[in-house]
Amino acid sequence: MDSVLCRTFMMGLILGLTACSGIPSAASNPGLVQSKAARITQEDVPVSDTTALVQGNSQFAFDVYQSLKDQSGNLFFSPYSLTQALAMTYAGANGKTQLQMAGALHFTLPDNRLHATLNALDVGLAAMGDTQNDQSSFKLSVVNALWGQVGYPFLPDYLDVLSKYYGSGVHTLDFNKAPEVSRQAINAWVSQQTNQRIQDLIAQGVITPDTRMVLTNAIYFKAAWQKAFEKNQTADGPFFISNDSAVQAPMMHQQSMAGYLKENGVQVVELPYTNPDFSMVIIMPDTDTFRQFEGSMDASKTAALIQAIKPVEVDLILPKFKFDDSFSLVKSLQGLGMTDAFAPGVADFSKIDSGKGQLFIQDVLHKAFISVDEQGTEAAAATGVVVGTTAMPAESVKVVIDHPFLFLIRDKQSGAILFIGRVVNPK
Repeated sequence: MDSVLCRTFMMGLILGLTACSGIPSAASNPGLVQSKAARITQEDVPVSDTTALVQGNSQFAFDVYQSLKDQSGNLFFSPYSLTQALAMTYAGANGKTQLQMAGALHFTLPDNRLHATLNALDVGLAAMGDTQNDQSSFKLSVVNALWGQVGYPFLPDYLDVLSKYYGSGVHTLDFNKAPEVSRQAINAWVSQQTNQRIQDLIAQGVITPDTRMVLTNAIYFKAAWQKAFEKNQTADGPFFISNDSAVQAPMMHQQSMAGYLKENGVQVVELPYTNPDFSMVIIMPDTDTFRQFEGSMDASKTAALIQAIKPVEVDLILPKFKFDDSFSLVKSLQGLGMTDAFAPGVADFSKIDSGKGQLFIQDVLHKAFISVDEQGTEAAAATGVVVGTTAMPAESVKVVIDHPFLFLIRDKQSGAILFIGRVVNPK
């Protein structure tokens, strides 16, 4: 891995129909249908709206985490990108479907203010990515794209929302006549936007002649640790999966200024990146209390821990880790009350097409990858939603991260959680 931190996330939503609707065929090369409205690049939104949005997204992040925590092994996903892509779908929802989506996603702002605030946060994050000058500097790009069936009757108002608040038109493909070619075109875009880290986001057979839309969001993040770990200080050491079981893992070492908290059987370390507005927060409870601890974690508890962090000199030992993850989010979202969106003949996405296609979400797929080493972090993730019809102390504090822990990567200015995960076994 190079000397920088790289982070990528892809989110896709695939919408289709309960039955073929006779949409005309076209070439497999993407065309473009878009609103004449330009993207709003300067949003004057109240601080209270940004706070409400970020708090809601943090609640959603831990709701999803809690729904996935019982799966075995490590865990990693991006609540920020999930929200971005699902918000593009939410813009087309109506009636009970819209209310259920708002509840599951913790959307509390009126529609116009919600999309404006999402756009302001998105544009602000993207602007931070325009400051890269050398290999050790920060880079962040945020891209949205929507793929639709050629000839499909997308409503002008829906296209306006996509253009003004998400910077996206509709790239037209022929799902009806060439579903496999369409799948390959979207996967190629995903691969390009994620620096080739996410391959084959959409598996063969997922896109069918009844597919009508695929909504995608990609985030690419690149930065180094503010202070790199010295490679010659990395050495194998025990990582305790439990009191009775340990694995040998490469344990990195550094002594530097970092945020730190120890209270009530929990240690928290916040490691800054070269752009100090971003950081990785590591939350490690006492040995053999992890399962109980993670089951109690939510947005407010995490925020309280982060708020209590104080800068100290930290003598830190942290394992290198690298893993990938994949899962479907349908059951998670249904468990959060978002049920109608997945039901053919019940889902209401009539703001997309006046109800002509009886659109519904068929699946929500996610892939993720993360690698942490001496120089930084490399991560990639992708999600696809398939929709069819129908003061410093004198001495340093020694912290040894040698048993299961939670971690998140966040934008410190807004408080937005971009990524969240856990490590129960660095091997």
